[in-house]
Amino acid sequence: MTSEQLALSDADLKAISIAKALAADAVETAGSGHPGTAISLAPVAYLLYQQEMAGDPSDPRWLGRDRFVLSAGHASLLQYVQLVMAGYGLEVSDLEALRTAGSLTPGHPEFGHTAGVETTTGPLGAGMANAVGMAMAARYEHGLLDPQAAPGESVFDHYVYTIVGDGCMQEGVSSEAASLAGTQRLGNLIAIYDDNDISIEGDTDIAFDEDPSARFRAYGWQVLEVDWTAGGEYREDLEALHEALVQARAETSRPTLIRLRTIIAWPSPTKQGQASSHGAKLGAEEVAGLKRALGLDPEARFATDGVLEHTRARAARRAAAAREQWDARFETWRTSNPERAALLDRLLSGEPPAGLDEALPVWEVGESLATRAASGKVLSALAPVVPELWGGSADLAGSNNTTMAGQGSFLPAELAKAPGDGPYGRTLHFGVREHAMGSVINGIVLDGLTRAYGGTFLVFADYMRPAVRLAALMRIPSTFVWSHDSIGVGEDGPTHQPIEHLAALRAIPGLDVVRPADANETAAAWAAILRRRHHPAGIILSRQNLPVLASSEQAGSGVARGAYVLREATGPDGAPTAPEVVIIATGSEVAVADAARELLQAEGTATRVVSAPCLEWFAEQDEDYRDSVLPADAARVSVEAGIALGWREIVGQGGQIVSIEEFGASAPGTYLFEQHGFTADNVAARARQALARP
Repeated sequence: MTSEQLALSDADLKAISIAKALAADAVETAGSGHPGTAISLAPVAYLLYQQEMAGDPSDPRWLGRDRFVLSAGHASLLQYVQLVMAGYGLEVSDLEALRTAGSLTPGHPEFGHTAGVETTTGPLGAGMANAVGMAMAARYEHGLLDPQAAPGESVFDHYVYTIVGDGCMQEGVSSEAASLAGTQRLGNLIAIYDDNDISIEGDTDIAFDEDPSARFRAYGWQVLEVDWTAGGEYREDLEALHEALVQARAETSRPTLIRLRTIIAWPSPTKQGQASSHGAKLGAEEVAGLKRALGLDPEARFATDGVLEHTRARAARRAAAAREQWDARFETWRTSNPERAALLDRLLSGEPPAGLDEALPVWEVGESLATRAASGKVLSALAPVVPELWGGSADLAGSNNTTMAGQGSFLPAELAKAPGDGPYGRTLHFGVREHAMGSVINGIVLDGLTRAYGGTFLVFADYMRPAVRLAALMRIPSTFVWSHDSIGVGEDGPTHQPIEHLAALRAIPGLDVVRPADANETAAAWAAILRRRHHPAGIILSRQNLPVLASSEQAGSGVARGAYVLREATGPDGAPTAPEVVIIATGSEVAVADAARELLQAEGTATRVVSAPCLEWFAEQDEDYRDSVLPADAARVSVEAGIALGWREIVGQGGQIVSIEEFGASAPGTYLFEQHGFTADNVAARARQALARP
């Protein structure tokens, strides 16, 4: 779907000059931005959009497209200008509105906001890790939908291109992701590294003097080098770059890094090669000098000189040719694979599969099971019903219980170790790379057809927080499995015992933090997560066994609403009655709340227990439901083995909060719960205090 012969006319070269000028004008008008890279890499982006990548401006989400990720997201104009030129719906007027409220051209590319943008980038390195996830997704989708096709020959195969800068190369997440990509032999991943030796503080040598080529070769990448600075005169050698891209596509068993030596802001007369061009407008005089160097009118602003007719027609012709070929192949596949075609239709619709609820395992009240173990059993039960669901762990699968029973590992054929392992396996092994894991999961989900999850201990969610935040910002349904959720971890000690993490995660807007109380709630939580398409979720699981308190019917109807009445208050005759006090708890502490209720009820105090697995889902419910669960005239007590932050709004000024405000210790979990007041006796005592408040 990509041309092998470079075919750029004088009109194309003029368009490249116009692209540079448009980038300079946009930053100048906005008064802020990052013009340097958008200017010097304009030829690269033009070559990708107009020559190398498969795409359809009239259908930005076309299934057969190649993916493009601008990991160096501060250079957003690099992409915006090409979206204008190719006809993806942006106009020059959108460039004039750069970085202004409500515009389609925000300071960094935003997924879901601007057509043609595949992922939100800006935090450096995150985009590169997203690209790794997209490349992995393409391979899994091939195996899911077209397993009989040879590698590279499926209608679902495509390339993933990413542009990275020196900052991306320095961020740890890109190193984690690049190492994983090399291990996975992702031959469909092509990264172009803009090696311009400039960062905000000046020459990169002050902090970064390694040899990235050697590093990436050690990761298992093919490394190609194109030097536009060689020979004593700077030359934007697009023929050499094109040949490197052809060679990159020909390499099917390794990802490729094209190390491109450039001069930032070239040919700006005095700011080329200078840090001052990286993150600030050039100034009117410098912009005029740039235009003169490009052979353009120095006084004309946002001038396109008729090139849009050429570039949009060129992009449309390429798209039409690619679509004609791809559409024919797709129809042949659809006719030959009716069952898989039906699966694809469901995946594109975003609808969960029929039989989701029926597939969930059920536990009897009174059984005892850690919610991490219950989660593993749920995933195994869902495996045949939800084929789009896949995932793994950051080297903690046995502890997180993230491996679906009977499912092979996602590995290149030469690394397969057990039956079922291979390029289309379902179990992901992220290695000890939590940050990359989060970003790779986001990339898989962004690719559009499958749902991915990744697990680690809750305390290590801090390592992946930037990726979790980006998932929430993009409103994508990534799923994070965080086990070992409290001081119940026990003897591993305070380094492994999360204290502030629940509150910190709840502080992320749009993230669903789900902490089920028992096995049946865990099953219901997974079902609710899979039905939600516009929020990421973190499912928080216990290491220790917990009693099953909720029937499957209770959990099935209550968990999806975020909080529900697990145990109703009763009067002297045993009949349900209005509660005097409501104990609200999450996770393992629901059992403590339930035991405290027994003490209070025995004293004649009508006590309700509310299980609140997800405060975000509860907040979405209508006021009548929320009031029915938490009546205004009842005293309230919250119980959660984390800091108190966030609970005052729920229990009110007169309510009591049973929390932990210090780090744990290396000791048995049962001892720590007792020492920190997570006992039935203490919770009952705090309830009495709440009742005593006027």
